[in-house]
Amino acid sequence: MNLTETLTLADRLKVELDRYRQRMGAKVARAFELQYTYESNRIEGNTLTLQETALVVEKGLTIGGKPLTDHLEAINHTHALEYIKEIATGHEPFSEAVLLNIHRLILQSIDNAHAGCYRNIPVLISGAAHIPSQPYLLNKQMEDYFLWAAENMESLHPILLAAELHERLVTIHPFIDGNGRTARLVMNLILLQHGYPIAILKGDAQSRLDYYAALETAQVGGDTMPFLSLIADNVKSTLERVLKIIA
Repeated sequence: MNLTETLTLADRLKVELDRYRQRMGAKVARAFELQYTYESNRIEGNTLTLQETALVVEKGLTIGGKPLTDHLEAINHTHALEYIKEIATGHEPFSEAVLLNIHRLILQSIDNAHAGCYRNIPVLISGAAHIPSQPYLLNKQMEDYFLWAAENMESLHPILLAAELHERLVTIHPFIDGNGRTARLVMNLILLQHGYPIAILKGDAQSRLDYYAALETAQVGGDTMPFLSLIADNVKSTLERVLKIIA
């Protein structure tokens, strides 16, 4: 199935979801959100299991033998997810202030000095061929990022818009840490604003390799199609999964 066919199917599935949306109870939604927090953190190396993530987030428990940072990442991601849900419900447009608030929540109590701030030092991404820009270029790149978002917000298919904003942000890599989690939250903010469910990119070894390979093809080779297709397939699969539960 090519990208156009995937988007067409996703649109049909969304129409069907709209018919059954009232059946999406809080418990089902919470389970999806918890899995999203678990998988997004897992991509970045968090060692909490899904069950442990649930205990930390829902019961406030501490998991013996697991780093404090892993606990904070689970709690922070949950708060950031609640924030983008509020933004989507309130119809507030995506902006630099929203982006920085997402990042601030992600790094809260982990790295307060850099939470919600663009980096002022060069960075390298371990294991990646892509080298992010020097910090003196970031302000212009982020200005262009938001200009591009504004120019394409109404014209581009929501799934492609979400995927592009995800890839472009990770490529710029404007923060010292938390770029991936922040970019995935931006992606899901756009999806939520357009009535799609959150897209859950899995963090198992093969899925993580596929995700990073698609990103690197965009960043180094200039070909965004594999990444756009990966996100579109994920959104379609999520829609199918939700409908299987509630329809």
